[in-house]
Amino acid sequence: ALAAAGLPYPGHTEILADHGGAAKVAMMLANEDIRTVLVTIHCSLAEAIQKGDFAAQMDAIRLAHAGAQALGIANPRVAVAGLNPHAGEGGLFGDEEIRIIRPAIEAARAEGIDVSGPWPGDTVFMQARKGRFDIVVAQYHDQGLIPVKYTGLDQGVNVTLGLPFVRTSPDHGTAFDIAGSGVADPSSLETAFDYALRLKASRPNQKAVTP
Repeated sequence: ALAAAGLPYPGHTEILADHGGAAKVAMMLANEDIRTVLVTIHCSLAEAIQKGDFAAQMDAIRLAHAGAQALGIANPRVAVAGLNPHAGEGGLFGDEEIRIIRPAIEAARAEGIDVSGPWPGDTVFMQARKGRFDIVVAQYHDQGLIPVKYTGLDQGVNVTLGLPFVRTSPDHGTAFDIAGSGVADPSSLETAFDYALRLKASRPNQKAVTP
């Protein structure tokens, strides 16, 4: 709809960042079992590989740490997913983990953030769900959204981190095809309001915005 209207934004996150004058924002997706923050958002996979540079990794790690703290986790354990299969397998399946991701993790550790990785993307969310990690930094859109939606779409929430105000929304689309039919499940919207209140409590001087 945004593209059809001629607007230069790929999604709500980018609109809100522009509106709020925020230089660094990130999507956090969460349900009862998993929290994840994305390094890259609405772009092709090829673009995501190019955009996931050192600065983008650092921004995502810092925002994940701050986002988890805003939810009441004093010392969050941040896990960073690798980009390639088996997190690159020591460079056999790609070297982004060696060149970019690991140096960012080490730099974030030097800032006092409890962060580890890069972990294989096919198992890190399972470990987070078991309680080993509090939040996972995913490298691209589907790497982060698939596990969140699979484990609890009806309770999924989208939080935009880095804005000067609190913003949450349901972690699903508009579903115009069932509008007015009385069959829509409001659970995700209710959870989005709950998250907005929790985040607002940690930032008492900021407004909360939930559609």
